[in-house]
Amino acid sequence: MAMKYVQTTCPYCGTGCSMNLVVNDGKVVGVAPYQRSPVNEGKLCPKGVYAHEFINSEDRLTTPLIKKDGKFVEASWDEAYELIASKLKSYQPSEVGVLASARVSNEDNYAIMKFARGALKTTHIDHCARLCHSSSVAGLATTFGSGAMTNSIADIAESKCIFIIGSNTYEQHPLIGRSVARARKNGGKVIYADPRLTPTGKQADMYMQFRSGTDVAIFNAMMQEIIKNGWENKEFIEKRCVEYDALKGEVMKPEYSLENVETISGIPAAQLKQAAEWYATSGASSVIFSMGITQHTTGVDNVKSIANLAMLTGNIGRPGTGVNPLRGQNNVQGACDMGCLPVVFTGYQKVIDEAAHKKFSDAWGFSDGICKPENGYEVTIMLKTLNEKPGELKGMYIMGENPMLSDANLSHVKDALEKLEFLVVQDIFMTETAEMADVVLPATCFAEKDGVQVSTERRVQRLRKAQEAPGQAKLDWQIIAEVAAKMGYAEQFAWQSAEDIFNEITSLTPSYAGMSYERLNKPEALQWPCPAADHPGTPILHTTAFAPVMPDGKGLMTAITFKPPAEVPDAEYPFILTTGRSLFHWHTGGMTRRSASLDSEQPTGWIEINVDDAKALGIADNEMIIAKTRRGQINVPARVTKDIMKGVMFMPFHFAECAANVLTNDALDPISKIPEFKACAVAVEKIKEA
Repeated sequence: MAMKYVQTTCPYCGTGCSMNLVVNDGKVVGVAPYQRSPVNEGKLCPKGVYAHEFINSEDRLTTPLIKKDGKFVEASWDEAYELIASKLKSYQPSEVGVLASARVSNEDNYAIMKFARGALKTTHIDHCARLCHSSSVAGLATTFGSGAMTNSIADIAESKCIFIIGSNTYEQHPLIGRSVARARKNGGKVIYADPRLTPTGKQADMYMQFRSGTDVAIFNAMMQEIIKNGWENKEFIEKRCVEYDALKGEVMKPEYSLENVETISGIPAAQLKQAAEWYATSGASSVIFSMGITQHTTGVDNVKSIANLAMLTGNIGRPGTGVNPLRGQNNVQGACDMGCLPVVFTGYQKVIDEAAHKKFSDAWGFSDGICKPENGYEVTIMLKTLNEKPGELKGMYIMGENPMLSDANLSHVKDALEKLEFLVVQDIFMTETAEMADVVLPATCFAEKDGVQVSTERRVQRLRKAQEAPGQAKLDWQIIAEVAAKMGYAEQFAWQSAEDIFNEITSLTPSYAGMSYERLNKPEALQWPCPAADHPGTPILHTTAFAPVMPDGKGLMTAITFKPPAEVPDAEYPFILTTGRSLFHWHTGGMTRRSASLDSEQPTGWIEINVDDAKALGIADNEMIIAKTRRGQINVPARVTKDIMKGVMFMPFHFAECAANVLTNDALDPISKIPEFKACAVAVEKIKEA
C-alpha cells in the first residue's frame, strides 16, 4: 500500500483554504488537515472536509463525445478536434462566444483567453464572475481604481466594527467567519443586515432585518447620520477623496432620513442610528459583503455606496478596515485576473487601450493578428443576443460553466443555447449545459492538475496534482492548446507544463510580475500586486493612495440615488424572492451533490416562508407547494420559519429539480450586466389535490 499526502487548495468557495489530499495507491481517498496555512490553520468547513468524494465519481466524463442524430457517441480526441476546428474556423470572429471558468486554474483560464482572442479572434469572452461579482469589480474599479478585496482575511480579526451585508459569512465562508468571531471576541462590534436571521446574524451584536433591494437607501441614511453628527473623517476626505460635495448633496436629502428609510427598508430608525455611530466611531471598521449586494439591477450602485461609506469615515488602507467582497468560487478572482472578461487582458489591462492591445499582440505572435481592440459581449448579453438577434452568434465554447442552472430565467437560457449552430462543452461531468452540446470534452478536476488559483484576498495559491485523470480525460489547458494546434496555431500554444503558462502570465501581467512557482511554494504564498521578484506581496491595498489609475491617486465619491428593484411585489405576485447558498452545497451542485456526505445533509432544495405568511396561505412546514414568477414555476418544499422577514422568501440555487433560477429575473444592471437574482416578485400556492 503506497500512501502519501499532497498539499493543495480547496476547490469550493473563494476563502483559499489549504488541505492535504490523502492518496492511496494512486487514488485520492480522503482529506487531511494542512496546519501551516495562515488562512485556515488546519480547519475546514464541511465542503472542504469531503472535497475528495466527487473526484472519482463513477459518472466522471472519460472520453470525448459527439452528438449524432440527437444522441452522444464516443469519439477519439482527433475526431473531436477535427470537428471543433473545422466548425470554429467556418465562423467570423464576431459569431463565436467563449465562456471561461471560475472553477479551473489561472493557467487554464489564461489558455482559453489567449485561444479566444488569438486563435478565434473574438472579443466575446466572459465567465460567471458576471453573475456574482461583476458589480464589485465595476464599482470598486470606479471608486478605488481596483475591483478587489482591499484587506486580508486575518486582518478582519483586527476590526473594531464589522458591517456584514449581503453575505451569510458563517455558512458561505465559514473560515472567514472565524476572523469575524475573533474580532468580536476582542471587543469588536458586528452589525449584520439581511432579510434572514442566519447563523451569521445570530452571532452578531446587532441584527438589522430589511427588504431585499433597499441597500442604497440604507447606506445613504447611515451617511446622513454620520455627517449630521460630525463623525465623518474630514482629513481623509480632504487629502484622499474627490466629489465629497456631490455625495453630501445627495445623502443629506430628506428622503434619506432615518425615519423615511425605516419605511423603505424595514430597519427601525434607532438601529440605523446605532449602526452609523458604531461604524463611524470605532477607529477601525470594515464592510464584508457578497452576492446579496451585487446581484441587483443596482449592484454597481450598491458597491459604490459601500465605497462611499468607507471613504467618508476613512476606513480604508489600515488593518481592520476596508471594503471586502467575499468571492463565492475558488478562482473567480483568478479568472478575472486572467482577462476572462470582455473588456480586459490579464491584470485588468484594457482591450481598447492601444498600447495594451499591441503588447499582447506582439507577445503572442499570431501572424494573422488577434481580436479587434474592442469590448465584447458579456455572457448575459450573449444569451440575449442569441434570443433577440438570431444568427448574430453561431458558435460557443464553454469550459467548466453550467449556465443551464446558474443563470437567471432558465427558460430564456435554454431558448438561447438551442439557437446555437454549434456548442462545445468542456467539463468533468455531464452537466445540464453539456447535455445540450454538440461536442463534450472530458477535463480534469482540481486533484488532477498543477497550477494556481487566487482567493478572495488576492492570494495566489498552488494546486498540486494528486492523481491521474480518469480514462482519456485531459488537462483543460492541454485541450485548448491541442484545439488551437488543429486550427494552425501550435506555435502559440507550445507549452509543456502549467509552469510554462504561469511564466508567460507573469511576463505580461504587472501585478504578477514578481511571482514564480518557487516563490508560491510556501504556506502563505503571495498576494498581488507583487510587481518584482523581491516584493513581498500586498496584504492591504490603498494604504497611502488609491490605485495609480485614479486622478492624483484619490478615491472617487459618487452621489447615488436609491432606485427600487426592477420588479416589486404586486397583487398577483405579492412576495419578494431572494436566493443564495447553503452550508453543504456549492453553486450548481455538480461536485457537492456527488458527495454522499454533503448530499445526505441537504438532499434537495426548499423555499423559506415566514410563519405569519405561511399561516395566511394555509401552508405547512415541509409541504410541497408551487412557487411562480412571471418567468416560470416550480414545485418545491416549504420551510416555514420565524427567521425570515415577513413578505420575503428565500431559495438556495443548487438544486436542478427545484431550480431557483427558473424564477429569477434576468433584468440587468446597466453597467455590470449582472442579473437581479436577489429580488423579484413571487407568488406561492398550495398544490391542489387531483
